[in-house]
Amino acid sequence: MKIAVMSCIHGNYEALDAVLLDIDQQKAEKIFCVGDLVGYGPHPNAVVAQIRALDIPTCVGCWDEDIVEGLNACDCSYPSLLAEKRGIQAHEWTNKEINPENREFLAKLPHSFKEGNLAFVHGSPHSNHEYLLPQLDAFVALERVISTDSDVLFCGHTHVPYARTLDGGQLKIHVDRGEKSEEMSFTSPLKRIVNVGSVGEPRHGRPNATYVIYDTDTQEVKLREVPYDYQKTCAAIIEKGLPAIFAWRLAHGLEYAERADDPTHVCTR
Repeated sequence: MKIAVMSCIHGNYEALDAVLLDIDQQKAEKIFCVGDLVGYGPHPNAVVAQIRALDIPTCVGCWDEDIVEGLNACDCSYPSLLAEKRGIQAHEWTNKEINPENREFLAKLPHSFKEGNLAFVHGSPHSNHEYLLPQLDAFVALERVISTDSDVLFCGHTHVPYARTLDGGQLKIHVDRGEKSEEMSFTSPLKRIVNVGSVGEPRHGRPNATYVIYDTDTQEVKLREVPYDYQKTCAAIIEKGLPAIFAWRLAHGLEYAERADDPTHVCTR
């Protein structure tokens, strides 16, 4: 069976519409979403309404969570005070824009869910704010997958797609306690982490939306890249009064981070 997995739509309805059309053309039988339906983009209600209408299984993203519960990310998660101010501005705008029905939908989204041997989270099984980067220590990455009791872990949050295979083999743990030591070993089967990138705010160097097609029979992963009229979304960002830099980075498919004006404000964790 072919399934489609997407993430980080961020209120970009034009990108979502293009991805849904591509999913249909790929003949995927099921669609899953790993969160961040809102934030940054100009059409949060339209995006949430479409996900609801199609009854797409979705887990909560960090932006979805923040709109429901208020800003709860660590206050050093922005590269500069200016970037933080823009993030707060986008949060406040989205918080006012979202309607009660869609807010209630976001409030009921689970942190994670499973489908057979597949697990779905936004950031990581431990936190919506944790980035599972491709260069993450292999042992840590393997632990994240094993903690879900699955073989394939789908995530988003980084806005950059990748597929990583983890061949655990036999793992040995030795604990030396002076006079007493302990050694444990276990064999881990092949595990995978698949980051599905971002539909609504890609950061892989191009403005095209990204998502993943996964074949449950062959285990083949296809990273899909879908062009769309991103300039229409950029214009809407400006029209709605959101920070203009959001339109710039959407058009370039890049994050934009100024040099930190206060080095103590940079997150070092």
